[in-house]
Amino acid sequence: MLDEIIDRPADLVQGSRWLGASDDYGEMPAYRRLATRIHPIAFNMISAVKLTDTTNGFRAVRVSVLSDPRLALDQGWLDEYELEVYLLYKTAKLGYRVSEVGVTKRYPPKSLGQTKMKPITGWWSILRPLFLLGLHIKK
Repeated sequence: MLDEIIDRPADLVQGSRWLGASDDYGEMPAYRRLATRIHPIAFNMISAVKLTDTTNGFRAVRVSVLSDPRLALDQGWLDEYELEVYLLYKTAKLGYRVSEVGVTKRYPPKSLGQTKMKPITGWWSILRPLFLLGLHIKK
């Protein structure tokens, strides 16, 4: 990921499970596999930026991007997963160079505890920015 920022140069690098070298994701829950395939479709339609994995937490961002006041990262509604989607969307829409690299993410057995994200409230937190930004309710 850092090679993309240093050598390309990208301003934000998004990791993608779907561009990774392996298709073995361990015990990735079915709802998550579906949701991580649907979210990029909605994101791409709203942002006009083509990415394959818009919910992956593996990211690298230039500090200069984070200090851009047009991002408005201090908004109260960016309190959970909304921040991740917002940052990706706004970075692309502000004209920064966004790229994607394959990453490997393997989910452990459910007995070890897979994720802190809850299927309904967590996914609403990831979808909500698409509605708010797409309908120009938030900026």
